[in-house]
Amino acid sequence: MLASNLATRVLTALVAAPLLLALLYLGPSWGWAALVAVAATIGALEFFSMTHADDRVGRLAGVALTLVVLGVIVGFGRSPAALLALIFLLPFAAMLLTLMRLGDMRTAALRVLAATFGPLYVGGGLGALALLRRDAGADGPSFVVLALLLSWFSDTGAYFAGRFLGKRKLYEAVSPKKTVEGALGGLLFAVLGALLAHFWFLRSLPLVDGLALAIVAGGLGQAGDLGESLFKRSFGIKDSGGIVPGHGGILDRVDALLVTGTITYLYVLWSRS
Repeated sequence: MLASNLATRVLTALVAAPLLLALLYLGPSWGWAALVAVAATIGALEFFSMTHADDRVGRLAGVALTLVVLGVIVGFGRSPAALLALIFLLPFAAMLLTLMRLGDMRTAALRVLAATFGPLYVGGGLGALALLRRDAGADGPSFVVLALLLSWFSDTGAYFAGRFLGKRKLYEAVSPKKTVEGALGGLLFAVLGALLAHFWFLRSLPLVDGLALAIVAGGLGQAGDLGESLFKRSFGIKDSGGIVPGHGGILDRVDALLVTGTITYLYVLWSRS
């Protein structure tokens, strides 16, 4: 069972990776943005299927809010006024949505919070990947690959280190299989990803910056993974969806990437300001 699942994961990665790289390096920027929008749509549907399980209209409204957040970030990401308007207006939109779809009063407040957090979580995190491809200049595609590597390498390192060396539970109440040794292995692999970037495809990234980025983004990416596990466990589900063979749903695959992509984009902004 384990070998079969691992083989499915590897096969999916071998098929998806060349397509992603081709789109990043050879395709137009709008093509990457369109892929991000599709991923955001599916991810938001998975998120709101957890928080609004019995409200189809509420789920669709949550997806719409997520796409609005994504559109504002991609279209006006460098406008402080637009971003402040988004932050201030989104909670009111979530309250109005819940007032119009009141349902069970005992869950109303939680649904307001979900409709505020979910669009920022999914739309904002994936929006950072679209901005990274566009705003980092000629190195934009390579910085996106770096964010992907920090997420994927950390996940892979944590899986194998936890499987073969794991003894001490990291956070059993949220994710019983994760271990301290796995987390350290994930950080080590994230560092390897940064070294690969520096010496191979992203030579403009200073070595010290790459190592620091690996530790910060890799560590926080694992926290993002735990956060998504928290959502699923609180709603009593194993996977957010089943769209990615061997990997579950979109959120199951991008939970760490939402963080590593955001941290990498912030690094690009700060380093070039």
